[in-house]
Amino acid sequence: MTHSEALDVTVLVRAAQAGSRDALNELVAAHLPVIYNVISRALNGHTDVDDVVQETMVRIIGGLPGLRDPDRFRSWAVTIAYRQLHLYLRNRRKTMVRVEQAPPDVPDPGGDFAEQTVTALVLSGQRHELAEAVRWLEDADRQLLALWWQEAAGELTRAELATALDVKPKHAAVRVRRLRERLDAARGVVRALRARPRCAKLAGLLQGWNGVADPLWRKRLIRHTRDCPQCTPYRHGLASLEDLALGATALPVPVAVVEGLRIAVEAGGPVTQAVPSLLAQLQSIVQNKLAVTAAATAVASGGFVYAVYHEPAPPPAGATATVSPTAATRTLVPQPPALAASPTTAATPTSVPAAFSGVAVADVYVAANGSDAGDGSLGRPYATLAKAAAVVRPGQTIALRGGTYRPTEPVTIDTSGTPERRITLSNYRDERPVIDASQVPAEHWTVTHRGGYWTVQGLEIKNSRSHAYVCLSCRGNAFRRLSIHDNVRSGLTLRDPGTVDNQVLDSDFYRNYDPADQGRSGVGLAIKFGAGTRNVVRGCRAFDNADSGFDLGEFAGAVRLEYNWAYGNGVNRWNAPDWQSNADGFHLGGTPPAAHVLRHNASWANAGNGFSDGGNSGRLELSNNTAFRNGAAGFHLPTAAATVRANASIDNASAAELGSGAQSSRNTWDGGAFPASAFESTDPTGAQGPRRPDGRLPATDFLTTGRGVGASMHEPGTS
Repeated sequence: MTHSEALDVTVLVRAAQAGSRDALNELVAAHLPVIYNVISRALNGHTDVDDVVQETMVRIIGGLPGLRDPDRFRSWAVTIAYRQLHLYLRNRRKTMVRVEQAPPDVPDPGGDFAEQTVTALVLSGQRHELAEAVRWLEDADRQLLALWWQEAAGELTRAELATALDVKPKHAAVRVRRLRERLDAARGVVRALRARPRCAKLAGLLQGWNGVADPLWRKRLIRHTRDCPQCTPYRHGLASLEDLALGATALPVPVAVVEGLRIAVEAGGPVTQAVPSLLAQLQSIVQNKLAVTAAATAVASGGFVYAVYHEPAPPPAGATATVSPTAATRTLVPQPPALAASPTTAATPTSVPAAFSGVAVADVYVAANGSDAGDGSLGRPYATLAKAAAVVRPGQTIALRGGTYRPTEPVTIDTSGTPERRITLSNYRDERPVIDASQVPAEHWTVTHRGGYWTVQGLEIKNSRSHAYVCLSCRGNAFRRLSIHDNVRSGLTLRDPGTVDNQVLDSDFYRNYDPADQGRSGVGLAIKFGAGTRNVVRGCRAFDNADSGFDLGEFAGAVRLEYNWAYGNGVNRWNAPDWQSNADGFHLGGTPPAAHVLRHNASWANAGNGFSDGGNSGRLELSNNTAFRNGAAGFHLPTAAATVRANASIDNASAAELGSGAQSSRNTWDGGAFPASAFESTDPTGAQGPRRPDGRLPATDFLTTGRGVGASMHEPGTS
């Protein structure tokens, strides 16, 4: 949950205006991250960012007593930030003009931050191209892009963005659309410049170019890519900015900014007498929210931040990887439940959803005590998700208020958004909506979703008598911070041809079980029976299910799984008399072959294998994964032409069962000793406990080695 959304801002503003030191501390700490991100991204990580942020915050604090409408505090604060950006850029241009024979304000190529990032680190695909394309924008466009990026992240509403621009929301929408068009055109230019071999006409055009990304050359190159038959294709096939935004993280507020702000405020007169403890509170709130870990290097690229993962280089050919057991062993987990477990010792699920951040403003509201005869407003909300799904339109947001919903009929989602106008279905603020599907007929899935370009977040779904949530041929959807459990067939299933560009993030799927099937049905998360590309699962847990945790059966098309945990699947927790489960933690398919990619996943205490190819003969890639105390093999890959590197398999029934086509290197079974005592901890309590307040995986030392082998157990952006 973002700190700003957890507060009653109006109450805080009034209390701060009345002289409350604590209220002012809370108010400033809650909004500093938004202000910092807007300014830092607009200035492309310039060294003056800290000074502009501090000056902006001082003006916000100084102007607070005169704010007449406390409800508009955030839009008012962002407007001040936007004006300070204009003032800074105008003064910088004047200074440049006064410098005799000074070149344009183009950083030295060796010192250009975006250029250093591009040459020193590798960002994937179109995010790399986006980082370079931002350099072609003018200052005004970068400022607007910084505001829109905060809107895409859910930190600003369209109304607040419009207020900062001092225009109506409709005019703001036009400006954003035109900005996106210019940025996409610049992305086409970047592609054309990077193409090898390069277009001959473009090469001739570039002979007079000095390498500076200025407006004149931007127009020339955009005109060329628009009119040139060879370069025009580079303008097509661009991923949407919303999809690229999903890979971005918030820029952490440096401690130096916090300290500088404290000094500036305390030197500023009467207002500062209210905040002598500002530094401590800002550090505790801001750093907890925006911590960056050693597992991921946050790289500001062209004003945007992505997690860039580093893995140790493989050892030289012929070298033997040896790991000595130096870490002390802590409390041991029980033996695999499939081997020795009784119903009385089965762990109870600990994945109670925390109060994650939802949306603060919506177009359509639903409440458990509402009425479908209402108008869907905050004051007269609908009663059912089915009604909201029937009336929502592209670009709109549905907010579910807290409480328990008990539908008697299935929900169908047919409306699609667009890449530019996504539809959002979310919990409202920090409230917790729970959909109890026990009254939906067993012959129906609780939610059938066919629409594309949705973001679905912050929901709990339970007690479905069939599948809880099935997405059919879905494109461009994001599912995050979900808790789906105690359903009969599956938690979340994505299936059928055309399943493309979906993401499942930071969600829990557990205790799904079909009493009629005695352990052969009831999976956590399934992506199966179809085909599609660019589907990603990250930061999820699938546990205590009757069947496999993650199931990719019969899905043609590579799925990427990163930083996910599967545990306790296949255990007879229901005392079924004819239990027949052989559930895997990660079941990676069958026919047709698919080249799934798995990185930094962990699988422990499952009845079957930790990781199984399921008869998939494709070119699987598994690196830095961990299998621990599973009832069968840690890695069961007898069919796949798999590449397995730097994985750990400890205390399973067998370490690894690989086919003749597999390539194995630097895994624990490839040489050297690697007992369980090499892990920092073998106690799963923390890993199986509640998630962090922002929805990410719990902090844990469980199964970590610090040796570049096995899963890191730390999702990017956490520690």
